[in-house]
Amino acid sequence: MTLRLALIGDGESPHLLKWARALHPLVDLYVVSSRGFAAGFDAFLPPAHRLALQSATRFEGGNVQLLRRLPAMAAWLRQVRPDWLAPHYLSSHGTLAWLAVRLLGVRARIAGSAWGSDILVAPERSRLMRWLTRRVLAACALATSDSRAMALRMHALGATEVMTFPFGLETLPPVAADKDEALFFANRGLEPIYAPQRVLEVFASLARDWPEARLVVANDGSLLEELRARAQAPDLAGRVEFVGRLAADAQDRLYARARWFLSLPRSDSVSVSVLEAMGHGAIPILSDLPANRELVEDGENGLILADAEQPGRERLQALADQAPAVAARGRHWVAANALFPVSVRAYVARLESLNRQQ
Repeated sequence: MTLRLALIGDGESPHLLKWARALHPLVDLYVVSSRGFAAGFDAFLPPAHRLALQSATRFEGGNVQLLRRLPAMAAWLRQVRPDWLAPHYLSSHGTLAWLAVRLLGVRARIAGSAWGSDILVAPERSRLMRWLTRRVLAACALATSDSRAMALRMHALGATEVMTFPFGLETLPPVAADKDEALFFANRGLEPIYAPQRVLEVFASLARDWPEARLVVANDGSLLEELRARAQAPDLAGRVEFVGRLAADAQDRLYARARWFLSLPRSDSVSVSVLEAMGHGAIPILSDLPANRELVEDGENGLILADAEQPGRERLQALADQAPAVAARGRHWVAANALFPVSVRAYVARLESLNRQQ
């Protein structure tokens, strides 16, 4: 019998949409969204299989409005009668799933998926968040992580079984034919945790003796105006372009053109943006975090920068001299380790196995 699974998360997120697309052929899929639904869901998931809670979710916490929608969600789930609840981002949607099962009569097992800051940041904010994270993880018969480093942290917080696989690419893109050797691309959120100020400073350092070097910055966030102001300084003036939030096809074109990809967050698990960049043959320049070292060996298929490092162009020279081969190594790693449909099939097989063991 086909497994019935209720995905719980932000239906306006392209990441949850990607999970839903991968799961839909394999399970009888239902989706609860804390907000609304991206248009992409219309192509494969009928309205009867969706519930929009229309809550203004804030992943940094304080989601009282979302908790107020818990009874409506639980009533809907009791009608759906899923085998599994699959909440994504454990400190918000994981809490909903745990309370629905513990207090409101939803008879299902929980398979929770961590996304990064819900494990690496939220439990350190307060005793309450640490207690809540422990309770949610303990309630999960299975959990998923996108890096070995985060999986270890989840076990330390009380998780039992954790499947680890990158939140990878749906397909491997074609080999980029026309790389711009002096083009850098960055597309992480323009928020403090992603340290976009450091992205500009590192680019300024790399480009000091490189007149052709240019940086394209995609995405948006609270630091945008501060970054625009910094980019007007003499060392960066005319060399940094801010392009805002991009559709997937426009972003793919930039990945394909750029030789270099900058991602320097203060905290992170394995980033889908880094995987996308590697899949398109862009060479990653990353901050020194455990999850980044799972992807990149410094000087071999990218750079890992020390916290205070201000690299000059010479730091890139060895990689630039063999850039096509370096790019090919990155694509090979993605093909071997980070194709998402392969991982999701293994995930569903494990859920089916756990069902048979009940």
